[in-house]
Amino acid sequence: MRQYDVIIIGGGAAGFFAAINIAEQNPSLKICILEKNKEGLQKVKISGGGRCNVTHAEFIPQELVLNYPRGEKELLGPFHQFMTGDTIEWFDKRGVELKIEYDGRMFPVTDSSQTIIDCFLKEVKNHQVDILYSENVSKIIPMDNLGFQLETKHENFTCNKLLIATGSSIKFWKLLENLGHTISKPVPSLFTFDIKDNRIKDIPGVVAQQVSVKVLGTDLYSEGPLLITHVGMSAPAILKLSAFGALELAEMNYKFEIEVNFIKLTLEESLERLKIFKQDLAKKTVYKSTQFSLPKRLWQQLVLASNIDQDERWADINKQQLESLADQLTQAIFRVDGKSTFKDEFVTAGGVDLKEVNFKTFESKLFPNLYFAGEVLNIDAVTGGFNFQNAWTGAFIAAKAISS
Repeated sequence: MRQYDVIIIGGGAAGFFAAINIAEQNPSLKICILEKNKEGLQKVKISGGGRCNVTHAEFIPQELVLNYPRGEKELLGPFHQFMTGDTIEWFDKRGVELKIEYDGRMFPVTDSSQTIIDCFLKEVKNHQVDILYSENVSKIIPMDNLGFQLETKHENFTCNKLLIATGSSIKFWKLLENLGHTISKPVPSLFTFDIKDNRIKDIPGVVAQQVSVKVLGTDLYSEGPLLITHVGMSAPAILKLSAFGALELAEMNYKFEIEVNFIKLTLEESLERLKIFKQDLAKKTVYKSTQFSLPKRLWQQLVLASNIDQDERWADINKQQLESLADQLTQAIFRVDGKSTFKDEFVTAGGVDLKEVNFKTFESKLFPNLYFAGEVLNIDAVTGGFNFQNAWTGAFIAAKAISS
């Protein structure tokens, strides 16, 4: 039986961050990380295409929480304690400089996730935190003296305080459920929409910058860039819908219709503009004279979908064709039939019920000295570094409570 003051289950972002902060704030504690895989920090490694999207340049807590479909209300207080600016400072103090990209995402200046991994490994080594790999916890037994006994295939452990940072692990959620915690049913959160439609069939890679999208029959709505892919649609306009509509879209079995406004004008406004083009561009062909700053290939597909031939001139198109083009530009209906994982960044809505957690300390309300950090909780975010910020914030606040 191995004894520790603090055991952290899960050697990912939240687990390592918590361990380092506990050790720093209370060097007398004996700390251990138990990781089921042969190495840790796997999600850190692949995040942001291998560059690690550490956080997002949003410095107002009330604005930052708007990026969390689940956890918005609960994270407001914690973000007043530790958020983006604190994350930047934390890494800077350890020699890791972050940079802001045009869309607000923040990465190490090295553009390599290995920089973050090396930083964490160096810190846990300096603070003499034990990291035990290939240790899959199969049982948690609360003890009478408010500590815990843990069982793995290899050996048993005891600790006074326990932090769970296992991420979106369905197996571990089951274990916590058996312990007595309520688990919100896991469903995919960040995903792209599968769409088979002639209008987008041959134009993968095309991006429409200012688009609004709504899911018909629901209140789900989003704005932003939209990317045409080999299998359908992606980019922020779609990913926001998938995150905020995770539960609703799962109930629909990912079969629904979306209405896309490619130019963010009303049908009437676009029709007026098209009438002006009909006069001003009379001798030019509609197909070749792209308008509304749309990508050329997308414009051409929408023109063809409006029953306008490639060689028809603006002067020759009739009222019906103009109306059809206005319709395609502002309220094009697409049938979604399934979903695809967004890159490797599989995010799940679901986890420990937030009502059972004290967000001043990230401690369980059911078991004293049991803490949570990261995606093991029913908190998830849109893409852009927000899920990591949740991990840093929860881990830091839990570390503060554990080390005191």
